[in-house]
Amino acid sequence: MALSRHIPITNELLFPAGAYAVGGVEQVVDFEASTREQRVQAHDRDSGLPLWAVSVFDADPEARTKVVRVKIASRTPPVLPQAPAGSPFPAVAFEGLTATGYVDTSGSRPRQAWAFRATSVRAATPKGQVPQALHRAEQAG
Repeated sequence: MALSRHIPITNELLFPAGAYAVGGVEQVVDFEASTREQRVQAHDRDSGLPLWAVSVFDADPEARTKVVRVKIASRTPPVLPQAPAGSPFPAVAFEGLTATGYVDTSGSRPRQAWAFRATSVRAATPKGQVPQALHRAEQAG
């Protein structure tokens, strides 16, 4: 089978009702390399880049898990967009998004779970609003 362990997925498929960052960007801790006195940041196995995480609220009312963490491999910490006026959380979208399935054995019984990674994070285009670059292209054409 030629299926990669990281399955490419679109932001729209994973977060059809939108996603909102509910915290800042955090370093992912490498628990095996860390000690009680010193925390060591985890690195991506494939690229060797430091790993960062963003906690995201899934706005889909049908979502079983409301808050998920998306990890981003990047030399520098990703920058989250500003929250719009009147909103406590910025709407975000991810580029290069992948899903990796695994068996979560932390509960009373094993269950299928997903880990999400991305190459970058950006401000999301609000639902029903045409992106400015697309709007300009339509006017020029």
